[in-house]
Amino acid sequence: MSGPSPLPHPPRFLRTQPLRWLFGSIKGQIFVLFTVTFLSVCALTLMDFWDLSMLKRHLLLEDRYYELLNNVLEVRRYEKNYLLYKDRANLLEGRRYLQKIDSLVLSLSHDIVNITDWKKFEEFRDVLVGYERTHRLYLDLARGQSAGEGELMRRQGRELTDFATMFLRIKQQETRKAIGNVMFLPFAFLGVFFLLMLLVMRLVTLGLLRPLKVLQTTIQGVARGNYSPASYEGLQTDEMHGLIDAFDRMARELEVHQEHLLQARKMAALGTFTAGVAHELNNPLNNISLTAETYLEQYEDRMDAGARELIGDILTQSERACDIVKSLLDFSRTEYMPRSSIEPSEIIRSTVALVKKQVALAGVRLELRIGEVSRPIYGSMRSLQQVFSNLLLNGVQAMPNGGTITVEVRDEPPDLVRFDVRDTGAGMDPETLERIFEPFFTTKEAGRGTGLGLAVVYSIVKRHGGRIDVKSEVGGGTVFSVLLPAAGMEGKPAGPE
Repeated sequence: MSGPSPLPHPPRFLRTQPLRWLFGSIKGQIFVLFTVTFLSVCALTLMDFWDLSMLKRHLLLEDRYYELLNNVLEVRRYEKNYLLYKDRANLLEGRRYLQKIDSLVLSLSHDIVNITDWKKFEEFRDVLVGYERTHRLYLDLARGQSAGEGELMRRQGRELTDFATMFLRIKQQETRKAIGNVMFLPFAFLGVFFLLMLLVMRLVTLGLLRPLKVLQTTIQGVARGNYSPASYEGLQTDEMHGLIDAFDRMARELEVHQEHLLQARKMAALGTFTAGVAHELNNPLNNISLTAETYLEQYEDRMDAGARELIGDILTQSERACDIVKSLLDFSRTEYMPRSSIEPSEIIRSTVALVKKQVALAGVRLELRIGEVSRPIYGSMRSLQQVFSNLLLNGVQAMPNGGTITVEVRDEPPDLVRFDVRDTGAGMDPETLERIFEPFFTTKEAGRGTGLGLAVVYSIVKRHGGRIDVKSEVGGGTVFSVLLPAAGMEGKPAGPE
């Protein structure tokens, strides 16, 4: 790349040669960058001057904390004199220093909260108020106390001294830190920006022009439908390399999720189609079933065993056809289901309660591993029960000779809840795995399944803004992973509502 092409119709104020050199070439942009860097250093130097003024404020406040501690120590001195000599004048003198302490605490209250916290300040103020109350009590009585009666005042005085000492120590640490910042800041920033200037030259020459060509090729490939990752060998820490990596990840994600997109479109079209077919079939099937039942009631005594068997077959098959129509309607249903905030553990436990008898009769052991899930799910309990009952019963049917189904629930960062339903069945081959969410696809024997269960599951999960993944190996069991957004994160559904 030899350089940027000139603007086709530059504005009048950019038609002069100096401005075109500044804004129309890389050299001009580097000059602007260096100028901005120098001005930034000057600004940071002014900021250092501001830090000096803040250091002055820290030192003044530190003097106030020294004064606070000295006043506390003076009060303690008069306290000890009083407890030794029972001279009321010591209490009166201590009272004068307590008034100074109150004034200092009032002026330093905001800073005390800043350097510690509000709780510490409340504790200090409670100790101070308690000490003043005890001081007033001794001032009112003033005579006749035994040596042991001064223990409360001593203890409160020690606590008061400890607080004043702690505040002074913290403030001294802040002052020392401010001094270190003031001494280091100007030279550190000047050195950083000088190094930055050197790096900019290297980044522009090696990390900008070279990857721009790679980026151009990658974008053109994506526009043509080629999702192959770009190959770039250059500076491994520059932003352009990160941008190319982002394009590579985008290409990989598009390739991985392309099948999911096609599946979602296919199911949306099939949902509209099957809804119409199911409604059209429902009435004739009901009529067939009703006619067969009426015929059986009226002529059962005249029928031989063969005729009754034929009528029974009609009723059985019409009932099976009605179940298929019901599954079609469930698959194509798009109306809004009432939703609420639901605990993930409640979904699993209520679903297990619905299917536990079927699981037990099949000789399958069920294990629940419900971890510490910090967030609920916003969804329809009935729909989610349908999802997990389908997955559990699929696992049961995959283990005709018994086995174990494990249901695990946990948080999936950053804002998802993960449900894993794992069985120890025969597993599936890759060809079957690719088609399991297709409507009417089933691996069961004729008459034992409609092939709509997992399609319905897929549709419900998408309507809840989640996704479902499956991993399986022949002889190694199957894991269905349902990832649903936590409550408050459901505003971006992965499929149509």
